[in-house]
Amino acid sequence: MEELLALIKFENVTKKFKDQTVLKGISFNIEKGQLVVIIGTSGSGKTTSLKMINRLINPTSGKIYINGEDIATKDVIKLRRKMGYVIQQTGLFPHMTIRENIEIIPKVEKKNEDEIKKRTYELMEMVGLDAEEFLERYPTELSGGQLQRVGVARAFATDPEIILMDEPFSALDPITRVGLQDELINLQSQLKKTIVFVTHDMDEAIKIADVICIMSEGRILQYDTPENILKNPSTDFVSEFVGKNRIWTSPEFIKVKDIMIDNPVTTQSTMPLLKCMEKMRSSKVDSLMIVENRTRKFLGLVRAKQIQSKADWSVAVSNIMTTDILSAKPEDTIVDVLKVVDENNVSNIPVIDSNGVLVGLITKSSLVTTLSQQYLGSEEVTQ
Repeated sequence: MEELLALIKFENVTKKFKDQTVLKGISFNIEKGQLVVIIGTSGSGKTTSLKMINRLINPTSGKIYINGEDIATKDVIKLRRKMGYVIQQTGLFPHMTIRENIEIIPKVEKKNEDEIKKRTYELMEMVGLDAEEFLERYPTELSGGQLQRVGVARAFATDPEIILMDEPFSALDPITRVGLQDELINLQSQLKKTIVFVTHDMDEAIKIADVICIMSEGRILQYDTPENILKNPSTDFVSEFVGKNRIWTSPEFIKVKDIMIDNPVTTQSTMPLLKCMEKMRSSKVDSLMIVENRTRKFLGLVRAKQIQSKADWSVAVSNIMTTDILSAKPEDTIVDVLKVVDENNVSNIPVIDSNGVLVGLITKSSLVTTLSQQYLGSEEVTQ
């Protein structure tokens, strides 16, 4: 089924330059609408892999398919015109105006003049540049960030299905770079292009990617979502490359299910208050989660203070339990939970799945333990 979804497919692709093998039989699929980031150290084969998609480099062996068709059988000019291509140096023609740079391929393809003009204005708006101000200027009159915006506009000019981006933001200053990353994420959420993006910056990869392909010495070490790579690096090299503490730069990937107490102390709604107190003392907790006996559906919570204020401890806990409780879902992030704790001053947050079943518990102490690992990890890094 996955192979049917693959827009781009690498099948055992090898590349040799003289005596050096740059790619060593790599295979992977890119699905339609995904933003895939290829990352690795210098010489890992990441740019070679990208340039094979538009046949700037041809494989020594193996095949690359787009929409199930072997690209080696395709007319190379037509193939490239159906793809957008953005590089670090923008690749704009210095003797042409910004308008001419953007419109060059649509004009070669003899598109309607009025449609080309309309599309050019739309593209300028899309990348956040004023058409009246910039279209008649030359590349030398623009800043690095403005030039890259034009490069992105030109890549989208023919509304291609595939966009290739080779370290497009790496030469820019940090503020401009972050701004362009944010705009790429926004564009992708609207347009859902299939984008293959090469970088050497792990922060950039984690921020923008749907899937990350980590390469080293011509091989793919891990091909997975940013979340899975951060949480479950496949090798020691990946772990070192990603950085053991990097999860803390992306706290949205730390989910409630990763940090919750899996087996909170529970009882049934029919349990007398006396038995509830005994269970709290023996378990060294100050509250109990109340659940249905068979289904473990969450019913409410009782605290020791509530029981202590009652004269009759023979009654069932259902008479005094609190049912209006703030809860979390397993897929909520640590950021969501910290906000709830901060705004409501709560110490225990039950974790309830979509069926209403209690699956875990977040406590202030479990949050403190998780957060302290960040600082312990930081100290380890600096020692």
